[in-house]
Formats: sequence, C-alpha cells, structure tokens
Amino acid sequence: MIRFVENQDRNSWYMLDKHLPESVFEEKVRCRQGYVFVEDEKVIGILRYNLFWDNTPFCTMLFIADGYRGRGYGKQMMVHWERDMKSLDYGMLMTSTQVDEEAQHFYRKLGYKDCGGFVVDVPGYEQPMEMIMIKAI
Repeated sequence: MIRFVENQDRNSWYMLDKHLPESVFEEKVRCRQGYVFVEDEKVIGILRYNLFWDNTPFCTMLFIADGYRGRGYGKQMMVHWERDMKSLDYGMLMTSTQVDEEAQHFYRKLGYKDCGGFVVDVPGYEQPMEMIMIKAI
C-alpha cells in the first residue's frame, strides 16, 4: 500500500532517509510531499518531492529498503506519484541522480530523459555530477 507519510512514520522514515533534515519532516507531512510504501505493516519504501521553480514537481528521494529491491516497488511508487501529480494538473516532472548511480537506468525505463546536470565541488560537499532528468505527463 502506498500512502502519504504521516507523523507516526517518523522513525521508519529515518531508517531509510538519512538526508532529510528533521525540521523538514513535518513540512513533508503537512504539505503531502512524501509517500511511504507499507507492506505487512512495515515501511519498506519512501518517496519525497518538492516543487522546483515553485511549479514543477521534483522527486528528491526514492528509496526502497534492502531486501525489497528488484520487486517493482520503486516503479509502483513512481507511477503512483506521477498519477498524483497529473491529477494536480502538472505537465512535467523532474528528478535527479548522480552519474555514477544505477538509478539513471531505472528512470529512463520509466520515460525520463536526461536534460542537464551540475558538478558540486564545494569542499565538504563534493560529489560526482548530478544528472537532471525530466518527463512529460
């Protein structure tokens, strides 16, 4: 079952998402910008997003727990999110992944295409190039 994240999901959420500042969690709950995938009463996946340019949904995190990957849960979460965004009259979606991650292939299979990227070389924040991907819905 996929549903919006709720305050009671906080501990489960942070078992899977080490990047979201705790001060932002309540905002994701309030604004309905986070989803959980629940199986057998356990949160096994999360998806969160924000609005890029304040008008374009941008999936900032999709994560499926170890032991549950490769079963189609990530695809189900993306399809669910895409349908929700379409129902809210958005016409384009965005996401990103580092160029050294396998996720780019996953997103391409779902119809996302490369549209640019950037390199973060600020000391302490360095990472491989971040690839931006878009999809019309």
